[in-house]
Amino acid sequence: MTEKTQPGPREMFGDIAPALAGYSEDVLFGQEWKNPELAPRDRSLVTVASLITSGSSEQLSYHLGLARQNGVTEAEIVATITHMAFYAGWPKAMSALTVAREVFHTA
Repeated sequence: MTEKTQPGPREMFGDIAPALAGYSEDVLFGQEWKNPELAPRDRSLVTVASLITSGSSEQLSYHLGLARQNGVTEAEIVATITHMAFYAGWPKAMSALTVAREVFHTA
């Protein structure tokens, strides 16, 4: 089974925001995501929780897929969303569940 690859920041936004796309690809994903102080699995959980609290559903879709690639199970994702309902609010958790359902069913 082949993994679906998503276009990188330069492919998606390099034409209109080359600096931001470059920082995203080189610094965020190139350096920070490879920082050994946090395992990729842990970094994914932190990122998913942060995206839930900010209501960033569009970014959440990508990061839920990445979390799964980094070893986070669907049950752990649902548990994270449920936990975040108490801190981020029910509407944000319910929106995150909608995104999670889509990600789980398209994988």
